[in-house]
Amino acid sequence: MSLLAIFGLFGCDNAANTATICKNNPELCDDLHRDSWCRYERADLIRKRFALKNTPSPSGKQIYQHLINLENYNKCIELAAGVQHIMHPERTNDRVRAFGISAQNLQQLRDTTKDNPDLYLSYYHWIRLNDQAALSRVIKAQQAGLIEDIEILASLASYYQKSNLNKAKALYLQLLDQSDPDNFNPDWLLGLASIYHQQNDLEKTYLFSKANVLMTRNTASDAKMNALIKGNQQLAQFLDEQADTLVEHLKNGDYASSEIRAQLNTSS
Repeated sequence: MSLLAIFGLFGCDNAANTATICKNNPELCDDLHRDSWCRYERADLIRKRFALKNTPSPSGKQIYQHLINLENYNKCIELAAGVQHIMHPERTNDRVRAFGISAQNLQQLRDTTKDNPDLYLSYYHWIRLNDQAALSRVIKAQQAGLIEDIEILASLASYYQKSNLNKAKALYLQLLDQSDPDNFNPDWLLGLASIYHQQNDLEKTYLFSKANVLMTRNTASDAKMNALIKGNQQLAQFLDEQADTLVEHLKNGDYASSEIRAQLNTSS
């Protein structure tokens, strides 16, 4: 089955909300349930289908996002299908029907995209289905410098953290360079702290752990933090100031051009 057939991509419409979309494009909604369960997942899926319907040649990224929306809907409606509606059993039956169809559609789309060389589709099959051939394609793209997507780079950094600390570290540092305040994830700081700890660079372990605490609601034991630097309070004050500076630049979105970045990368 072709991608276009799975999506039901026929015609064109500019409707903005899901009710209007379904009225004018019933083929995008007929296979979905009708009651109020999973309203957000249903609405997201409808909007994604509508966007694809208006895209003659959808990109791999668009298809990837559709896979995620379909997956989210399928998981939610599976749970809803198990809830028995005593007063209106037909609603339960409708959810069961919708779950069966969405599961079939999801599997069809997975099968159709399994060996697609597109970066985003390869990423989906690796990260969601542990497809090792897809992982190899993603790694080759990264080695060729073809990946700019923050989410994919972060997943690769996490992957390499189990097997190649230097590659993982380089990717986490790249993420600090390329991210902005809207997509920055403080967990990357913990990733770096863990790597530096394994490499016995305890000052960096302290610095990145402290930066994570400053950016989140996480807490860290003062005793354990001080133990990293053997209770050196002068060093602790210096590293605390560096952590403050690092966090300030990350929040401002100008880390890549900052002096602290040059210092950290030079000594990494």
